[in-house]
Amino acid sequence: MKIKELLNSGKVMISCEIFPPKVDADFEKVERAAKEIAALSPSYISVTYGASGGISSHTVEIASKVQNEWGVTALAHLTCASSTREKVADVIEELKAHGIENILALRGDIPKDADFPLPNQYRYASELIREIREKGDFCVGGACYPEGHVECEHMADDIGHLKEKVEIGCDFLTTQMFFDNNVYYNFLYRILQQNIRVPVVAGIMPVTNGRQIKRITELSGTSLPARFRAIVDKFGDNPKAMKQAGIAYATEQIIDLIANGVTAVHIYTMNKPDVAGSILGNLSEIIGK
Repeated sequence: MKIKELLNSGKVMISCEIFPPKVDADFEKVERAAKEIAALSPSYISVTYGASGGISSHTVEIASKVQNEWGVTALAHLTCASSTREKVADVIEELKAHGIENILALRGDIPKDADFPLPNQYRYASELIREIREKGDFCVGGACYPEGHVECEHMADDIGHLKEKVEIGCDFLTTQMFFDNNVYYNFLYRILQQNIRVPVVAGIMPVTNGRQIKRITELSGTSLPARFRAIVDKFGDNPKAMKQAGIAYATEQIIDLIANGVTAVHIYTMNKPDVAGSILGNLSEIIGK
């Protein structure tokens, strides 16, 4: 099923993200985690393509298992910064062959010490979105940044780029993680002023490890509200307590979002079925599962 159809149903949807193994030796471990998350029956599962300028040879394989073996709609990430146009075309054909209808189109991280873009590469996610549209009947998602993209100095310019992606054919957007829901609500207001009206899925990251925080904020530019910093300061050196507190904080964020009319939330699971399961369990009566 196409995700835009799910998003337009009006029902509360909780989806999950997983990432493929960085090395082939970890494939079985990641496969087990993905299968356990699929067993939780999220609305859909997204499968990332690579990090820090890398690519994954397992994205299509895992997305296919999610959808064709475990019965959950799959959303395959596709990034273009680290791939040639030929590689992107090959992946799109692979996705077609496996019946994957949903693609999250991203520029991705620019590879370190690389000339970018080369003549046979895409420079922007908007170019990739156009290419996907031309190559098949896909539902295409894009990323958005409630606090602005780290490479864009002015928020107004960032929203301008976002509007371009939507006008080219982006069906829905998924936010980068945020830890203050007011950031998300204010962002929705700002993009509505620019007549951006596609569904915006709220991205929530359960932080269960205090050491995650520094890297998260460095890479994403995400701000940490005082209430969240206090939790990390208090429990960051106690893994079990931090995990419990992180799950509780993410659960509270999601409850507040749903109470304020948000119908689509995406959990960045970090391949942790127990964390995803705890959050979904906390929401069972709220989302009717």
